Parts: sequence; structure tokens; C-alpha cells
Amino acid sequence: MSEPKLDGRIVLVTGAARRIGRAIALRLAEEGAQVAVHFHTAEQEAADVADRCRSKAFRADLSKVAEIQRLFDEVQTAYGRLDGLVNNAARFRERKALEVTEQDWDWIHEVNLKATFFCCQAAAKLMLKTGGGRIVNISSLGGLRPWSRHVPYGASKAGVIMMTRGLAKALAPQIAVNSVAPGVIHFGDEMPPAIQHLISVTPMRRPGTAEEIAEAVLSFLTASSFITGQVLAVDGGLSLRA
Repeated sequence: MSEPKLDGRIVLVTGAARRIGRAIALRLAEEGAQVAVHFHTAEQEAADVADRCRSKAFRADLSKVAEIQRLFDEVQTAYGRLDGLVNNAARFRERKALEVTEQDWDWIHEVNLKATFFCCQAAAKLMLKTGGGRIVNISSLGGLRPWSRHVPYGASKAGVIMMTRGLAKALAPQIAVNSVAPGVIHFGDEMPPAIQHLISVTPMRRPGTAEEIAEAVLSFLTASSFITGQVLAVDGGLSLRA
């Protein structure tokens, strides 16, 4: 039996109570990581994930930089170090471009872009105290391809991709920074026509799973530090569509 790939490492996963974040937290725990489970409002779900990971849950509103700093202070107090960060928490809202309001724009960007940056910054400061680490930012296929009804969201995720590349240069050589860009990841039984269409034009002809995103995150967290500034589309080939 092989040794756990993340044995003894401390990894913070934001938005870890549900969906993709939950799958990431559970997968990393399977590989021996001590997972700091972040949540904002989903307290019961976060407690369940933390229990399954044999770890702790931490509440923070990531739209506020002061709460981000408090979150990382609490993680440091609880574990004494930080080896990995997975920036998964995000907001999503569909709007026609001509109907987007200032509130819509700010609501998306204050978490998807601003919070992701300041989480990276806070994590890097902790990692540098102990020799370095790994950061994985969850972006999106929407940051690689234009979605007409999700312009603010796509802009935020394109920003995450460029941020990843910039931070990969800024934080080298001690910290590797990469991004996973999910394609169609479907939850539940109902499948709206728009999702059905995307699946029909996906070369693999199916939606992805949260567990497949978790595997991609794990690969970056355990890869050589020589792999940095990269974006991995986990999308069944949808990004190849002409």
C-alpha cells in the first residue's frame, strides 16, 4: 500500500462545505492532509465535512479582507503552519449583459477575484515562514471561453487565471501557483436545456464530477514545484470546441 501523498500537510480549502469544495476536502484528507475546512453560511455541512476529514471548520466572509486575515490567523493558531491553499469559494449569477448592475458586478468580483487574491497573499505569507508551499486556484472554462450570459463571472475567472500566472512569477521559487478550470460539472437530477446542450458538444459527451476536479487539484498539490503558472482545463474537451 502506497504512502499518503499529502501526509502531514496542512491545506486550507475555501468553500469546502458543498459541491466541488467538499469533494476536494474529502479527497485531500484521504491522502493524509490535515484539511482546514472554510465555510461562510453552510455551518452544518461544513461541520460534517470537517468531521469526515477529522479536522476543523472555520467561518469567514471572504468578501471582507479583515475576515480573510482572521481566517488565516485562526488556521495558523490551530495548526502552526500552512502548506497548501485551494481557492475554491466563488459566486455565480446569470445575467444578460445589458441587465448587469453595479451590485451584480461587485457581488461576483468581491469573492471570485478580490478574495482569491487576498487569500493567496495571506497564504503565501504563512508558507514562506516554513519554506514554501502550493496554491491551487479554481478558475473556470468561463475564464477561457466567452459566455454571453455570464460576462461578470467570466471576467472574474479570466482574472483568476491571469492572477495565477502573475503570482506564479511573484512567489517563485518557494511557492508554486496553478489553476484548475472546470467545465460542465453537474449536480442533482435536473438538467436544464443549456446544460444538456453543453454536454452534447463536449467531446466526452458527459458532465464532469466534483471528484474529477478534486483529482486535478491533488495532482497540482503533489506535483514538482517546476510545474507552476499552469491552467488545467478539466472539461471533457469542451475547450477544444471550434
